[in-house]
Amino acid sequence: MTQPLYDRPEFFAAYSTLRRSVEGLDGAPEWPTLRAMLPPMRGLRVVDLGCGFGWFSRWAVEQGAASVLGIDLSEQMLQRARAASPATVTYQQADLATLSLPAQAFDLAYSSLALHYLPDLVPLLATVHQALTPGAHFVFSMEHPIYAAPSHQGWSATPEGRRCWPLDGYHDESVRRRTWLAPDVVKYHRTVGTILTTLIRAGFTLAQVDEFSPNPAQIVERPELDRELDRPMFLLVACTRNS
Repeated sequence: MTQPLYDRPEFFAAYSTLRRSVEGLDGAPEWPTLRAMLPPMRGLRVVDLGCGFGWFSRWAVEQGAASVLGIDLSEQMLQRARAASPATVTYQQADLATLSLPAQAFDLAYSSLALHYLPDLVPLLATVHQALTPGAHFVFSMEHPIYAAPSHQGWSATPEGRRCWPLDGYHDESVRRRTWLAPDVVKYHRTVGTILTTLIRAGFTLAQVDEFSPNPAQIVERPELDRELDRPMFLLVACTRNS
């Protein structure tokens, strides 16, 4: 992540109030689906890319991971993560865009909602590939490109009264500046095809791709998730490193 977004005081304060920031993994509606895409944690050496407050890093240790390295650009995020984590989790401040990792040092690379901040996925995917052992897992979530390329007009409705989410230049793979918790939040839009093809060319084999949709029980608990039935908010991907 090349923009120190999460260290901007107004953004960090707003982000800290989100349900996923307060409740952790249980506050993230996509977590049950993402969790089911993960391998068993016991004995794994894990790297958590864009670890934030360290919720996943701590969960991995609780599930029996042998070691966890959490990496984030934000010093404020890392301060919060270190204060809440056991000594078995190591944290490192680094930019994912220029990250360096030791060769074949990990059995699982995990990333939650960080990759859409990168202007170029190729360098990070090359780093992750060489840092994993052959056959090891890479599981990540990111903003779905359909969610990341909305029309400025927002929601509209069909003649039948169905909500729709018009797109603004879906095939224009470019920087997008949006107001989300704070003004001028920079993210990088690329199509689903580009994301998956870049993974394959980097030497990964796709195992599962999920365009997150809430289940009925989640909508009952959190009615605001109903809009996720009209367009996917998250893209979840599980893949393995080719030998």
